[in-house]
Amino acid sequence: MSYPTPHINATPDDFAKTVLMPGDPLRSKFVAENFLKDAKLINNVRGVQGYTGTYEGTRVTVMASGMGMPSIGIYSYELFNFFGVENIIRIGSTGSLNMDVKVRDIVFAMGASTNSNYGRQFELPGTFAPIADYKLLKTAIEAADEVGADYHVGNVLSSDTFYDAQEDANDYWIKMGVLCIEMETAALYMNAAKAGKRALGLFTVSDHILTHEALDAEARQTSFTQMMEIALKTAKAMDDIK
Repeated sequence: MSYPTPHINATPDDFAKTVLMPGDPLRSKFVAENFLKDAKLINNVRGVQGYTGTYEGTRVTVMASGMGMPSIGIYSYELFNFFGVENIIRIGSTGSLNMDVKVRDIVFAMGASTNSNYGRQFELPGTFAPIADYKLLKTAIEAADEVGADYHVGNVLSSDTFYDAQEDANDYWIKMGVLCIEMETAALYMNAAKAGKRALGLFTVSDHILTHEALDAEARQTSFTQMMEIALKTAKAMDDIK
């Protein structure tokens, strides 16, 4: 038996087909309390809260990932491989690296560049390019159009370092057209690829690396409602897709 695991005290039946995955456990709780009907706490190991309820009649789970690729690497691996989850949509915050990508804009990670060695474990004879599942991406963009979101689609940077000793490190990614920086999506995409499952990184811009504009911690937890709505609409649309 592969469950419960050291990190998830639940069974496959506790999880919906699609899991929304914020980094912050308090954002997981916010989604459950404000968007899901009859939400039930299914996991609270290490304070990583997971809830399953329904959104417009569709069963949906929301569970936090914690910060960084090692953390989301554990949770997404277990969800894909032990708990029968088919789709994971990361709903996170991100820092803009592009003057056209404004605070509170939505970003879809079509691809996730990284400075991490996470992919080395797969022993590939080359460099793997972590990308979103096209069906999830297309469905989410349709939902964004429906709600009238200001959004951008492109390459993001999943970084292992929040405080980088190389002060000009971001300059090199900016020159390659990377839209924003976060810390999880590349590992999520690699785990999805290895498991034959679907994944998407969806972010709200919480701060701007170039202009230094930023939202406070409370706003990051509770004000990203448009992103949450897009993710929930996507989960609902994906429910009938095999």
